[in-house]
Amino acid sequence: MTTATLGTGALRRRRRLSLHALRRFPALTAGLTLLFVIVMAVILAPVISPYSPNQQNLFHILAGPSWAHPLGTDQLGRDELSRLLWAGRTDLRVGALAVIFPFCFGTLVGTLAGYYGGWVDSLVMRVVDVLIAFPFYVLVIGLVFIVGTGTRGIYIAFAVADWVVYARTVRATTLIVRESEYVAAAKVGGLSDVRILAGHVLPNTISQAIVYIMSDIVLVIVAVVTLSYLGLGVQPPTPDWGTMVSDGQEFLTTDWALATLPGIAVVLVGLSLSLVGDGLADLLRPE
Repeated sequence: MTTATLGTGALRRRRRLSLHALRRFPALTAGLTLLFVIVMAVILAPVISPYSPNQQNLFHILAGPSWAHPLGTDQLGRDELSRLLWAGRTDLRVGALAVIFPFCFGTLVGTLAGYYGGWVDSLVMRVVDVLIAFPFYVLVIGLVFIVGTGTRGIYIAFAVADWVVYARTVRATTLIVRESEYVAAAKVGGLSDVRILAGHVLPNTISQAIVYIMSDIVLVIVAVVTLSYLGLGVQPPTPDWGTMVSDGQEFLTTDWALATLPGIAVVLVGLSLSLVGDGLADLLRPE
């Protein structure tokens, strides 16, 4: 049997396993499908949006749905569909980038604290306890006030406030894994701590952080939308769902869609990521 045949056979088996996993975990399938549609829509915003998101037409303000404007226009005559797509592009990008540092730093700190214990664990957990004592949104808003509004302030605020949950989650799992037989065997075998952490501990603890990151992106996007609603997040003229809700609330009685559609978009993103998170939890749960 040739190497090419073996490679083809392995690829087919992996495909069968992937399809089997998708059938076994419908929540994961539904979440990935919905998330794929949303992500593709915002990625292709420059192609599928009818107008520039900031293009104004003061002769067609608050216009209803039409062929020219499928979702109507806002109070400045800007196309609502175009703004909705471009705002999603902004919020999803900010939400995804804002969790990268907390995920990496929190996972690393939690692993080290759980593995070494002692003063390392005590120091990390005291810092975690101090940060968790503050309500999350209050802490984020306060940090944005200090470091400044806009995306830069958002990234810094979440870098400071959001890593603690990852640290606690991974630490709890590491405390169990470090007492396992395979870690003890690795120590007896003379492996260094770095090799044990990288090869035996982290692969068995990071799955919890991966599952949580889906919920965390939802939390971050909602926080970004809330900050923008309050005028502390993404700054005009960049389109943002929070700004769209804030601007549209003045016209709820005459044009409810201006504030409702961005809210529905946030709900759909949250639903898709929550389904993916639940599906990953089922998929990664040990049999």
